[in-house]
Amino acid sequence: MRRTGNRRKERFVAEADGGAADGGPLSSGPLARQFARLTAALLETETVGEALENVVRAALAVVPGADLVSVTLLGPDGAFHTPVETDELATRLDEVQYHFGEGPCVEAARTPGPAVASSDDLRTEPRWPRFGPAAAEHGAGSVVSTALLPAPRPPHLKGALNIYSKRPRGLDATDRDIALLLAGHASLALATTQAVTAAELRAAHLRKALESRDVIGQAKGILMHRQGIGADEAFEVLRRTSQDLNVKLVKLAETLTSRHAELGDRPE
Repeated sequence: MRRTGNRRKERFVAEADGGAADGGPLSSGPLARQFARLTAALLETETVGEALENVVRAALAVVPGADLVSVTLLGPDGAFHTPVETDELATRLDEVQYHFGEGPCVEAARTPGPAVASSDDLRTEPRWPRFGPAAAEHGAGSVVSTALLPAPRPPHLKGALNIYSKRPRGLDATDRDIALLLAGHASLALATTQAVTAAELRAAHLRKALESRDVIGQAKGILMHRQGIGADEAFEVLRRTSQDLNVKLVKLAETLTSRHAELGDRPE
């Protein structure tokens, strides 16, 4: 259960301590020194995006129950988006919340001050009757979202740090405590790096999504031409192959478009 996460945390801690991994997760030992190193790294970053990437990677490493991590940002126009994540599934889970207007990251991001929103079992969570079952169908079991405090200077970015476990009751009180500390570091990143605005972050995220959509469209076109199938069937072939090979859909599409000449023409 949590053994893999604990090993991941111990490796991360050992890197900060030259190989030592003693001390509890909130002690003044190696993990505390890793937080100090993370703070220094955040202060040296030039963009909000880079800083938040550091935070989500750290969260995945040091929160024992974490399987997926993302950051939600709330723009001045009231729209939510996910500029950084450790896995595409985290973005999908965030977007389900944006669609329904309910869930922990929406709740935490909207709160004007420190906040934590969590669920031990998303399958039966009464507070989010639409998001909970949908998240469970995507493979999420539990979640913790902690609010990011807005910077005192523009662009006053608000948001939340989201940590998902694939298991019900996969995140405990220690995980929530570490998440709160990491949210503080993420807030520091927002307060000290002004090079990227919320709009620029969203544009970068949308550009990445459009590029992914374009290469998937190319791959579908290749399958449609060579296999004589329709668009929906071509996408289903890609999706099923992606799952069977345990390869991200966009990576599979990139491989197909770059090597499609090796497949030969469709037999007449």
